[in-house]
Amino acid sequence: MASLTACGPAATGLEQDTAHQLQEQVLGVTKAAASNDHAAALTVLNKLEADVAAAAGNGQISEERRRRIMTSVAAVRADLTGAMDAAAEAAKAAEEAAAAAAETAAAEKIKADAAAAAKAAQENTTPVIVAPLPGPAPEQANGKKGKGKGKNE
Repeated sequence: MASLTACGPAATGLEQDTAHQLQEQVLGVTKAAASNDHAAALTVLNKLEADVAAAAGNGQISEERRRRIMTSVAAVRADLTGAMDAAAEAAKAAEEAAAAAAETAAAEKIKADAAAAAKAAQENTTPVIVAPLPGPAPEQANGKKGKGKGKNE
């Protein structure tokens, strides 16, 4: 991340009280960025930028010093914006991966449920009892054999 050390009190073109105030804000930006709270870091950076403009307007910061600070502010802003964009992309990719995993899990559950239902249906089906085929016709009571072979005997 770009450095905002251009706000140090030892440099010329910057009053000591103003330098101290700006250093506190730089520390706030640094702490927020270090804890990955990029939105808070940008908020503090915006305040720093406004305070630098106000201090320059009041003659507390020379124009040269203001330009150097603003160059550093722009570099830090670019770093923070890039980090926020990367975090947003990572969150989107994680969300898409989670959705894909959930979809896969749902499909696997549907397959497992269908297999379980098929197995249950198979286990709970009443067995089919096949009745025996009727055998040959019994002999007629008058002693004659039925039609067919051996009729003329």
